[in-house]
Amino acid sequence: MAGTTVADTPAAEAGLDRNALLNMYETMRMIRTFEDTLHDLFAGGGIPGFVHLYAGQEAVGTGVMAALKPDDFITSHHRGHGHCIAKGVDLNAMLAEIYGRSAGVCKGKGGSMHIADVSKGMLGANGIVGAGVPLAAGAALTAKTKKSGQVCVCFFSDGASNQGTFHEGVNLAAILKLPAVFVCENNQYAETTSYQYAVGCEHIGDRAASYGIPGYIIDGQDVVTVYQTAREAIDRARNGGGPSLIEAKTYRYYGHFEGDSIKYRTKDEVEEYRQRDPLKVFVEKHAADAGISADDMATIDKRVQQRMDAAIQFAQSSEPPAPEDCLTDVYVSY
Repeated sequence: MAGTTVADTPAAEAGLDRNALLNMYETMRMIRTFEDTLHDLFAGGGIPGFVHLYAGQEAVGTGVMAALKPDDFITSHHRGHGHCIAKGVDLNAMLAEIYGRSAGVCKGKGGSMHIADVSKGMLGANGIVGAGVPLAAGAALTAKTKKSGQVCVCFFSDGASNQGTFHEGVNLAAILKLPAVFVCENNQYAETTSYQYAVGCEHIGDRAASYGIPGYIIDGQDVVTVYQTAREAIDRARNGGGPSLIEAKTYRYYGHFEGDSIKYRTKDEVEEYRQRDPLKVFVEKHAADAGISADDMATIDKRVQQRMDAAIQFAQSSEPPAPEDCLTDVYVSY
């Protein structure tokens, strides 16, 4: 049984008004600006550790998060900055965390790959590939047990879909009919390996049939299509229908990590996806119909850049953790 391939959805059919679309544009623009800026800052040697950038995938995180309620949960992966921004994590504290400063959202101890803000329902980025899937199942089980009405969305990528944690977590969620949605951001490569080589089926969304749950295969470059599909899956989960699997076809513009030579991709392939850039698709397919002008978007672009500049100033002026802070926020279980 194949997953359902979802056709592109006009904004009006998705129930999105002008303000909702403007918010989506601003979120995508904020993610793109944040990631492009990090690319430059990392190249300048100012940021410690590894950085994995989300640029090119903005429509997925933005569209899904627009369909969630503020108290819903998400789990993320090592490429999680976009999820944090779309879920409302403070921009200043995020950048301070990436700089390893005490004002960071995790006090400078997590860094880029382990940003978390439970107050926003953001249960954590994760440096272990596929580790967010069982965590999401656990959060969804908690929601079901407490009858809180909350949903947990798990973001992962094509490489994680081949991990045992993916199959175990989705299977558990299916058996218990947990309020979870599993979103595969298929950006075409697991580090340097094409998913077409490493995945034994045509679409990762087809794997949903193995667990008896709905599977969707969508254009991850169109924020409205992502929103409409996610809303259907989230509403189903919230109303007791159990989990769904969404495969969003997308593309990362930068390498697997900053410093990656990206020799495994062709220029033609990169250009093909650049022509389907999420922001470009938004302008060409949705802006005019909603009465959104170039001036509207220019105003947003300016506001986003001001927020980014302020975040840089905040992060760079923040103090690093003190040596004694190594002994705080440490937990031991017996």
